[in-house]
Amino acid sequence: MQLDRVFRALGDPTRRAVLSRLCAGPAPVSELARPFAIALPSFTQHLDVLERCGLIRSRKLGRVRTCRLVPQPLKAAERWMAQQRALWERRLDQLDNYLLELKEEMK
Repeated sequence: MQLDRVFRALGDPTRRAVLSRLCAGPAPVSELARPFAIALPSFTQHLDVLERCGLIRSRKLGRVRTCRLVPQPLKAAERWMAQQRALWERRLDQLDNYLLELKEEMK
């Protein structure tokens, strides 16, 4: 499931940092890799994870590979989290009402 891959990709701080940078616009791989103290082959593995789950797309022109953000998978993850939040808020409200009823009965 794509949503599972998105959450797995978001679980890594390096990949989240890359996505944050790409929010400002497309960037070449060399620029994206610069802040990280890891070898370029290891860094490109992070990019591969992001690309496989659909969060980024890359394009190679000459010797420069440029990446850009694809927001749709993030929107799907946000929708899922909003649904879960609403569900748990309803459940907690029901629990709160039940506890208030018990408290009233005990008076």
